Amino acid sequence: MPEPTLIPEPLPLRVSVILLAFNQAQSLRRALSALEQSEGREQIEIIVLDAASTDGTSKIDAEFPAIQMLRLPHHLGAARALNIGVRTAKADLVLLLSPDVEVLPGTIVSLADGLDADPETTAACPLLTDAAGQATPRLYRIPAASAVTAPLATQTPDLSEPNSLVEYPSFDALMIRKQFIAAMNYFDQRYGHYWVDAEFAMQARRASKKIRLYPAVRAILHPAADPLDGDSLAETDRINGAAEFAGKYGGGAFGVRMSAALSALGSFQLGKVFGVLGGQKLDGSQAS
Repeated sequence: MPEPTLIPEPLPLRVSVILLAFNQAQSLRRALSALEQSEGREQIEIIVLDAASTDGTSKIDAEFPAIQMLRLPHHLGAARALNIGVRTAKADLVLLLSPDVEVLPGTIVSLADGLDADPETTAACPLLTDAAGQATPRLYRIPAASAVTAPLATQTPDLSEPNSLVEYPSFDALMIRKQFIAAMNYFDQRYGHYWVDAEFAMQARRASKKIRLYPAVRAILHPAADPLDGDSLAETDRINGAAEFAGKYGGGAFGVRMSAALSALGSFQLGKVFGVLGGQKLDGSQAS
């Protein structure tokens, strides 16, 4: 009698990749194609959050049947959407990835290896480059609560070090321990779409957690316009996100809103005035 064929058990998931997309079908297709070529693909979960796109983004899972597509009823903003993604994720590590970023085959496994080897580090990012390999990092200093209306100050990393501490990496490509996101009670939904990344950086600082850049680990950033550029509600969300951050960390939330409201009033943007003073967010709800 022949021996029964033993079917090997699937390997446990190691990383859940979460992409939030809004009318970014072309970029998302490129990002997913790269992800499918990743080393250790069988241990990588790919979750796409479609923010009610109208350009075909929501149907892209027909081209990539191995991904999980979560179709949101409307644009919920990054805080709510990413919380849905993180709660759906099955792996202990989550990689927040922009559709504008193309990972290299070893990007994900190298970041995961780095975190596994350093329990004191709670998040890690690759060095973002352009298509020619020129470094284009999106690393910033955490802003003072009194300076949220000023442009963000950039942080220049030491690329000669195998890893270096960074304050505030963008969410373009950032791997985070899911346990830490849960410990901070997930992303603060008093924010809408903007300033969620700054809030995460501040939470990591307050918890004395380390965030590291691994310069030898690369991913390609294909610069593109924010798909929400020109959207008045998104602009209001950005202002109210800054006000929320200021109010939470010792600045004046009311002052930020009032300054923006007076500016809008001067240009007869009455809808923006009411949206700013009312703390309106991209998802249609009100900030605190």
